[in-house]
Amino acid sequence: MKNFFLIIFCIFFSLVQICNSEELPIKLKAGFIYVSPVKDGGWSYAHDLGRKFIEQIPGVKTSFIESVAENAYAENVLTYLAKTDHKLIFATSFGHMDSVTKVATQFPNVIFMHCSGYNPAKNIGTYFGRIYEARYLTGIVAGGMTKSNILGYVAAYPIPEVIRGINAFTLGALSVNPKVQVHVIWTKSWYNPFIEKKAALTLLENGADVIAQHQDSPACQIMAQEKGVYSIGYNLDMSAFAPKSHLTAPIWNWGAIYKYIVTQVIDGAWKSEDIWWGMKENVVDIAPLASIVPKELQEKVTSAKEKIIEGSLTVFEGSILDQKGNTRFIQEQKATDQEMRAMNWFVKGVVGIID
Repeated sequence: MKNFFLIIFCIFFSLVQICNSEELPIKLKAGFIYVSPVKDGGWSYAHDLGRKFIEQIPGVKTSFIESVAENAYAENVLTYLAKTDHKLIFATSFGHMDSVTKVATQFPNVIFMHCSGYNPAKNIGTYFGRIYEARYLTGIVAGGMTKSNILGYVAAYPIPEVIRGINAFTLGALSVNPKVQVHVIWTKSWYNPFIEKKAALTLLENGADVIAQHQDSPACQIMAQEKGVYSIGYNLDMSAFAPKSHLTAPIWNWGAIYKYIVTQVIDGAWKSEDIWWGMKENVVDIAPLASIVPKELQEKVTSAKEKIIEGSLTVFEGSILDQKGNTRFIQEQKATDQEMRAMNWFVKGVVGIID
């Protein structure tokens, strides 16, 4: 009798395992292309966390291709994904825009989503986050922690997205330290740890004692720790790479946007739109503040964050001068989204040129 029940139990258990091992019907195949290696520790890795997040949605299957250059190679990769039954494709770098535009016309039944772009079409949507809100907060931290009043900023390309971030960071720093200057060096690369480290070292040699970045790798953080100064990361909490130097970082939660888009596609409700969400929608935030940040400064950051979320603090609002002393916004005037997206000038307090 014991053997009989044991046999029955084994048969039942085997049937359960077989049922559990069957994959759910695939409702949607989504493909991602990344400009840098998926393990870059920054931009692409943050997007990949978002990709993994939507894989938890029943019926969603994803794939990715990393290190996709911003040239004709991207067209080949996008075409491959479209031809392999991916009905939703995410291109996650600004420089993929022309390739997305070209390939999308060849596959009208495939939905393309381009990150940080501005060229929508019937089957192309755009998305980004108001990371400048988080950069303003990290500027408060940097401005309050500097002793030399010189902040270094290693930046990728002189495009509005990057310029807007530098300006927001500077305004945040100036809000707590009117003597501060932000020195900028361009690398003309999203991901090149060697060049990033070299740029950070140059800024340190010029007197910077806090290094911030708009780069994909944690190389600037590592250099800052090697030289015994503070640093502000980007994309993710980079404190693991520089635990003694890392103060905080503006960070992404791409999963919030990706879940929204995937749900729309599965429900048949997707339409081309321009998504630009911020702290209120939990798409951007800052990494936990280091314990070395004084309590008073932490409280200023917390207060500013609450005001941004509730809408009583707008980063680009009123009495803002550019480098040449020209008035860009007057008292009580708020920058429009169009003005922010076309930003091609530095605020007063930035040392560097846009070239």
